[in-house]
Amino acid sequence: MNRRKFLAMTAAAAAVTAKAASAATAIPPGQTGAPTPSTAPLPLGPLPGSRYPDSRLESAKPAATFGPNGFPAFAGTMAVERVATGFRWAEGPVYFPAGRYVLFSDIPNNRIMRFSEDDGHLSVYRQPSMNSNGNTIDREGRLITCEHSGRRVTRTELDGSITVIADKYNGKRLNSPNDAVVAADGSIWFTDPVYGIGGFYEGIKADPEQEKRNVYRVDPKSGEIRVVADDFVEPNGLCFSPDEKKLYVCDTGFTDGPQNPSHIRVFDVEHVGGKLVNSKVFADMPKPAITDGVRCDTGGRVWCSVGWGDPNEDGVRGYTAEGELLGKIHIPETVANLCFGGQQRNRLYICGSTSLYAVYTSVQGALKP
Repeated sequence: MNRRKFLAMTAAAAAVTAKAASAATAIPPGQTGAPTPSTAPLPLGPLPGSRYPDSRLESAKPAATFGPNGFPAFAGTMAVERVATGFRWAEGPVYFPAGRYVLFSDIPNNRIMRFSEDDGHLSVYRQPSMNSNGNTIDREGRLITCEHSGRRVTRTELDGSITVIADKYNGKRLNSPNDAVVAADGSIWFTDPVYGIGGFYEGIKADPEQEKRNVYRVDPKSGEIRVVADDFVEPNGLCFSPDEKKLYVCDTGFTDGPQNPSHIRVFDVEHVGGKLVNSKVFADMPKPAITDGVRCDTGGRVWCSVGWGDPNEDGVRGYTAEGELLGKIHIPETVANLCFGGQQRNRLYICGSTSLYAVYTSVQGALKP
């Protein structure tokens, strides 16, 4: 063969291969950012009409003294504040005590935001974030993130590099990891519904590869990923009790059909074997509302988000460890998730659609660190 002709053919084949490889990796990592203009009717600071005690705190029992009787949301301060705004769907807050800041996801804008508690400064922590949803922190102070368009759970190391914790199970891609918690032994537990692959708004539309919507556990030593619950319609937010003997998991299956559940389930946790047993319904939500975020305080009380239903139910609910409703915190937007923060872990941060809200409480969050 003529040498020049051979070289020309080789170059052409290489160009075709390079073009094909480029096309195969050209899918953008989710929706590009398009910030939401500030909504004038709700300025930053205490919500309009606030007074002592704040009427947005509603006790399940009649108030007998200052504040809502028996409901520890009242801390003797001007209660609900709007501390940041300009998001399309705020989710997955986590507090970093070393820096006194809250990280949370703005899913459709494909970014993780950072709110600095000391001076109220708001900034972008990461963009693109692979349409991140739930975030948490491990015992070494590292960020754990559930990614919709990445269809994976990642850990941001202390040097800023990113480690993939889980992206497949049984050789197939995860659906769209939603929320995660880390136990004292270092195991990572996460939920995997299909919300992030249902369209292009909060991720990249795709067919689910996992037959079921599972709850998983990642072993801290081997990295093995195991299913710990496979009977959810759409598993969502989750958290441990203060002693980690119980795991609370939200099921927001009502979004898929009116016959499906809208409740929180609770399991007994067997950490040695990495198992969940003795499942039961902890609390039902008032349909069509759902709860997709949940946290515990040090007294074992359960705090959960409420939204997507009656606007009068938008906000946060507080329950005793036995499932008795203590009261409600009313927020003027649909609430997705929440976390405790502040130097004393007594400030409840609330992701409400376009905004981040905060309220001082009379309790301390149980999540460590």
